[in-house]
Amino acid sequence: MRRQKGVTLSGFLMWSVVAVFAALLLFKIGPPYMEFLTIQANLKAVANDPEGRSGVRRVVEDLFDRRSAIENISAVKARDIIITKSGDGVVLSFEYTVCVPIVFNIRACMDYQPTSSK
Repeated sequence: MRRQKGVTLSGFLMWSVVAVFAALLLFKIGPPYMEFLTIQANLKAVANDPEGRSGVRRVVEDLFDRRSAIENISAVKARDIIITKSGDGVVLSFEYTVCVPIVFNIRACMDYQPTSSK
């Protein structure tokens, strides 16, 4: 007699719960991470802009504000930019934390440090 192969109903339900939880986690953590990547790209663009290379705070803030309005960045504001000189250019960076509620009282807190130097 041959043994049947396959997934049992209880095994299928268990793996479905695991898959749904992983998808929930991905959908909750994904948008803040994508925003981090967008912020980092905008910092690099502002640091490489001919006007932004001067390192003048008002100019850098204005350039970042224009880009963040287009990209719909809400996690950071231009006034929070840390500007440091590096050789003949500037390095722009931020430090911020995002806490995302996962389920009930469980939260995922992520510390981000986007910079224009990487």
